[in-house]
Amino acid sequence: MDPVKALKQVAFQLERAGEPTYRVQAFRKAAAVLSGLDPAEVEKRAKLGTLTDLKGVGKSTAGVVADALANREPAYLAKLRHVDLTGGEEMRARLKGDCHVHSDWSDGGSPIRDMAEAARDLGHEFMVLTDHSPRLAVANGLSRERLEKQLGVVAELNAELAPFTILTGIEVDILDDGSLDQDEDLLARLDVVVASVHSKLRMPEPEMTRRMVNAVRNPHVDVLGHCTGRLVVGKGRPESLFDAERVFEECAEHGTAVEINSRPERLDPPRRLLGLAVDAGCSFSIDSDAHAPGQLDWLSYGCARAEECGVSPDRVINTRPADRLLSG
Repeated sequence: MDPVKALKQVAFQLERAGEPTYRVQAFRKAAAVLSGLDPAEVEKRAKLGTLTDLKGVGKSTAGVVADALANREPAYLAKLRHVDLTGGEEMRARLKGDCHVHSDWSDGGSPIRDMAEAARDLGHEFMVLTDHSPRLAVANGLSRERLEKQLGVVAELNAELAPFTILTGIEVDILDDGSLDQDEDLLARLDVVVASVHSKLRMPEPEMTRRMVNAVRNPHVDVLGHCTGRLVVGKGRPESLFDAERVFEECAEHGTAVEINSRPERLDPPRRLLGLAVDAGCSFSIDSDAHAPGQLDWLSYGCARAEECGVSPDRVINTRPADRLLSG
């Protein structure tokens, strides 16, 4: 087992487990240090026990290297790979890509290339890059100028990563009146637009319903993101109040997919609303909302919930290849 790959895999699994960033970075830093050395030197240091003399290599990372060189699965990695989750395996196998992914261009922690390569290594054919829109300043949302620049970067990466494809996109804020936080002509140039509410989440139900309906009706919107805005861990955050039947009927009528957000702290929409969306005839997008490479594998959580609530694979837009996704 390649020790550098083993260290990177531990970092990936730490992200998947939601571990603190500093711990993830420790393994990525060690991987970077060792990748600059001759493999023979790495092996010699492991035998002599001098790996930890290298700046950036600690006891835990050295242990992973020693296990890898002995062709053993690192114990650290085996522990992280255990996930207490059942169900959704068939759906997960059908997914071709992920329609909601962030990079370090907004509030993600990794470059676009790193996110794309991790998605590819998970077996995806595509990912949609959906960094935030400008109003979400706390997330370093993209101005028109920055988004246009990002489109050029994506084109260059696609030439290098083919046949894997990065689809252009945005997670655009739904403003108070239901309009969108980016110029319409620029939204029209993107492959996929995810529209989400990030502000005034406690807006009264009638106003929130109108706000969401107006967004869903926008012809540029492809996916309604994390519709209730809830958080279910830590102090949590209650669901936004809106007429779910009305909103989901509009989604079905206008061909806007309802996102099944796989982040463990969101798991949005809740089961009762997911059932309403199924009954309304909606299509769905099972998304990771990943902000780091390891979080891309959170899709399993959304797949399990989709299966539990009766969502069939033919109603999930990201079970389609990229060309079919784009053709509608």
